[in-house]
Amino acid sequence: MTRTESHHFYEPAHGHRLAHDPLNAIVAPRPIGWISSVSGAGVRNLAPYSFFNLFNYAPPIIGFASIGWKDSAANIAETGEFVWNMVTRPLAEAMNASSAMVERAVDEFTLAGLDALPSTLVKPDRVAASPVQFECRHTQTLQLTSAAGVATDSWVILGEVVGIHIDPAMIEDGVYQTMRAAPVMRGGGWGDYFDLGPLFRMNRPG
Repeated sequence: MTRTESHHFYEPAHGHRLAHDPLNAIVAPRPIGWISSVSGAGVRNLAPYSFFNLFNYAPPIIGFASIGWKDSAANIAETGEFVWNMVTRPLAEAMNASSAMVERAVDEFTLAGLDALPSTLVKPDRVAASPVQFECRHTQTLQLTSAAGVATDSWVILGEVVGIHIDPAMIEDGVYQTMRAAPVMRGGGWGDYFDLGPLFRMNRPG
């Protein structure tokens, strides 16, 4: 395939020259890390993170990035535990409500009107209405640096998934049905979100 070079090129350090920064609109949609944690003093926290993903199979490792040392990061540093709760379309408004910037003493489960369930292996509660929850134990926290080695105020927090809860309605003939859960993902704009589009399959080489 031949293409004439006509791309909009920019160096991020020197500005994008567009009306809005396109970076997080390009890397989209992104799974939402809806993270529940609890402080050492026992105060619950629930917050969504747009930089989140699965990074390893065995043991399963998930992680999210906190831009700034927020309550979730502080709680996990204190207790070593957290829970990921899947965001679905019916839970989108509650997830959005839990993103409010409030004092650390505020319980976002209560703020968002969400019922909670106790976890089996870790202390933080789970979002009862979420069809999938991962109970996690903290493994690493990495402070991101630039290519020049300058430390940023961004922290990648990783955890091993030690317990998984799945709503049986999401399983058919022993296979988890991804589309059935209707997961919601983060888009690029301030309030942009996506549902999953139609499924398609390809044969992998080899």
